[in-house]
Amino acid sequence: MLKQTLPTFLASLLLAFAAHAAETTTPTPKESNDMKPTLIEEDIITLTTDDGVIVIKLDLVNCPKHAENFKKLVKEGFYDGTTFHRVIPGFMIQGGDPKSKNADDRASHGTGGPGYTLPAEIKNKHTLGAVAAARLSDSANPKRDSSGSQFYIVVDEMQCRQLDGGYTVFGQVIEGMEVADKIVAKPRDPRDNPKTPVTMKAKLGRPKN
Repeated sequence: MLKQTLPTFLASLLLAFAAHAAETTTPTPKESNDMKPTLIEEDIITLTTDDGVIVIKLDLVNCPKHAENFKKLVKEGFYDGTTFHRVIPGFMIQGGDPKSKNADDRASHGTGGPGYTLPAEIKNKHTLGAVAAARLSDSANPKRDSSGSQFYIVVDEMQCRQLDGGYTVFGQVIEGMEVADKIVAKPRDPRDNPKTPVTMKAKLGRPKN
């Protein structure tokens, strides 16, 4: 009788243990990863122009002050209506000056900002599509503090390598370099300002498909 009941008893114990284990199992990796897209999107900025969309990924690790400041300005709508006021073929395109909203005062474009600067976070290199903070020259700015809002996008890595170690690179274009190429090829005046304004609108996250 014992020989017959013991296997049945052991089987019942195993079933009970398995049921308990199923109830206390931690979330699977798939379940844990469900929140990642939301967190990742906090690092993404979309710039919309008449020539197309440029998508930027911010570097919150190496340049937290610059990344957070850029996000703050985007949320405030600071960049909406500003232009890429300086474009140099074989080099870069620059924008983010609130004074560029005034098309009648082109001479002032490139001289404005939010009223503050940012301490340098110089760690990343000027790769193709790098997004970096503009700043005053070393003679006027020995600490290499960055403009609070003006930025540029690298369209030629070889030509911009000379800037490595001197400027804060806080992001990277991950979509839309062909748009930057269109912008840098625009006809421009003697100040390298496109003759036809290239305005932008910025928002957090990726563009909707």
